[in-house]
Amino acid sequence: PDRAKDGSFSSPKSNLPSPVQQEQAKAETLPDLNAEILYEDWDDIPPSSALEEISEEEAVQIIAEPLLPLQSSTLRDYVDHSETLAKLVHLGVDLSQVEKRQKAGQLLLTLDFEKDIRKILLFLKDVGVEDNQLGPFLTKNPYILAEDLEALETRVAYLKSKKFGKAEIAQMVSRAPYLLLFSVERLDNRLAFFKNELGLSVKKTKDLVIRLPRLLTGKLEPVKENLQVFQIELGFQRNEIQQIMFKTPKILTASKKRLRQTFDYLHNIMGIPHHMLTHFPQVFNSKLLRIRERHMFLTFLGRAQYDPAQPSYISLDQLVSLPDEVFCTEIAKASIQDFEKFLKTL
Repeated sequence: PDRAKDGSFSSPKSNLPSPVQQEQAKAETLPDLNAEILYEDWDDIPPSSALEEISEEEAVQIIAEPLLPLQSSTLRDYVDHSETLAKLVHLGVDLSQVEKRQKAGQLLLTLDFEKDIRKILLFLKDVGVEDNQLGPFLTKNPYILAEDLEALETRVAYLKSKKFGKAEIAQMVSRAPYLLLFSVERLDNRLAFFKNELGLSVKKTKDLVIRLPRLLTGKLEPVKENLQVFQIELGFQRNEIQQIMFKTPKILTASKKRLRQTFDYLHNIMGIPHHMLTHFPQVFNSKLLRIRERHMFLTFLGRAQYDPAQPSYISLDQLVSLPDEVFCTEIAKASIQDFEKFLKTL
């Protein structure tokens, strides 16, 4: 604009078409907004300009919050930004294991320690989970942090109604961390299944699941298949199966292939009858390689005698449970060096 003779400014003549001039005229007629009205909803403090200069004292008082990663494949990147994750790590939770579980990492990032997690920790302590086991427990089952507290208390009350003692419940929950995720109906159905399938009394059913509580949380198909293997393929009677499974519950979920191979070697090669296997079913949990090596060594020495009615009888317990040195000196009547030399010839 050119300065007028009176000191004012005037705009040069516009070359815009007349419609644009009309719109420009309309714009000029809009009322000016009072700055005080704009600031009245902002606590009467006008916003600072990005170009406004500030003193050094004001500058050092500005604290920049660390940026939260928008996306990450590991929870470690969030620990410095999340009080909840930091406290869980201090508790002993292994975040590297938690993030391997489906959607568990996302769950932890949505929880507030004081609001969501503390009450679950107090509940677990009341159930009987030891302080030093809380971290490992949540590492295995972080999903319990999203469960309704009342539902958890109802499931514990159900176990108490079935005459499980406080110490027994604590043991079951600690050894099977997913136990309290299942409804009362499911727990009740599981107890009924093992009672009916194995023909056990109520007391023996309780004892069975106390010793192996993951029977209440695992799949039932492997259990059903193993029961059929023992009855149809291996030829055990129902009462023998009942004794075997009650004495050694792990067999209910063992590998079918390993069970078949172990039985074949014990029964068809070593000549162990069904009734002896029933009295010592723990042999099914032993490594087949150890059974084979020791049996072959005893055969080489002429001491492979497993008939209790005959002299120099060797029980299955002695065969598989003793350390090598004790097995050699007390059972094989040989030195450990002799045993090691023999194994090299196999």
